[in-house]
Amino acid sequence: MTAILGWLVALQATIHGAIAEHIQAFAGTGDWLTLLAVFPMGVLFGAAHGLTPGHNKILLASYVVGDGVRALQASLIALALTAVHVGSAVVIALGASFLVSRTITSAGQAPLLETTSRILLVVLGSWLVLRAVLGRPHVHGEGMGFAVIAGLIPCPLTLFVMVLAMSQGVPEAGLVFAIAMLAGVGFVLISVALVASFGGRALARSLARHGSNTAYAARGLEVMAGVALIGMAGFQLVG
Repeated sequence: MTAILGWLVALQATIHGAIAEHIQAFAGTGDWLTLLAVFPMGVLFGAAHGLTPGHNKILLASYVVGDGVRALQASLIALALTAVHVGSAVVIALGASFLVSRTITSAGQAPLLETTSRILLVVLGSWLVLRAVLGRPHVHGEGMGFAVIAGLIPCPLTLFVMVLAMSQGVPEAGLVFAIAMLAGVGFVLISVALVASFGGRALARSLARHGSNTAYAARGLEVMAGVALIGMAGFQLVG
């Protein structure tokens, strides 16, 4: 596991360096064909970046399993989470740079939004537990609320790219790479959501076959999802 994490960290450093080179090259030549030619590589970078720690993959999987979300809805939730995750970074870089604390060699962060997101995730987790205990029905659109809350933590690589592109005077290059990364990160998160959806429903069916009450099994999974949200977001808050 340590070796894999080390490889992912090294991969992320390689991604940062490669994107920086392409943006600097575009700033010097203004050649759109060259920039668009590396768009597929940007998608691959986004996918590779999505595999690195973070991006709320565990939170997403926990919510999908605990809420018994079906495949299509799970995919839409993952897509919405990705859009907010990447889009919030673009918005911060373009119009709210005072929220960003960054160095020249590392990706930016938005501490205020990150703290807000984690507090709201703790609240959402508490609601999931309370709802399961009380047996309350699910609320339409709740999954999209989760996506917005979780996505408030901006994508650090997108912040890095946008800030770098703006510093080079070519924000359009940053937007191109942001779109590419949205596609790549979205592919990873949708895959996670689909695996969690099919796996969670298979687990519920297995529990039912072994004599467990389906309703109680679903509520138990929801409690576990809520506790996971509280635990992970709370740990990040105090850590």
